[in-house]
Amino acid sequence: MRDPKERLRDILDAIAAIERYSDRDKAIFERDELLQGWFVRHLQIIGEAARALPESVRALAPEISWAKIVGMRNVLVHGYFDIDTEIVWLAAKRDVPDLKPAIERLLERLEEPEP
Repeated sequence: MRDPKERLRDILDAIAAIERYSDRDKAIFERDELLQGWFVRHLQIIGEAARALPESVRALAPEISWAKIVGMRNVLVHGYFDIDTEIVWLAAKRDVPDLKPAIERLLERLEEPEP
């Protein structure tokens, strides 16, 4: 079983991967299946890593919508035939940038030495 800190780093790595291409405009995203797949895959990674975090760790960051993140993962993994690219676009452009600082704070908190 992977350490929660590793899971949080997985989330940050997936966020960085999305950020590398998030400067593209929506028209390009809508035409580019590879870009759509890139965003979907990394949103899946974020959701899978979040799902695998112990509830005790998630409870340290109640400002993060863990259920929504895991729910998005479930749709992307199990409902792959019915993925709404508009939702993927909004998640990548709106939600991922907001998630990054919260995950960074949570990771810093877990890395603090215990008193």
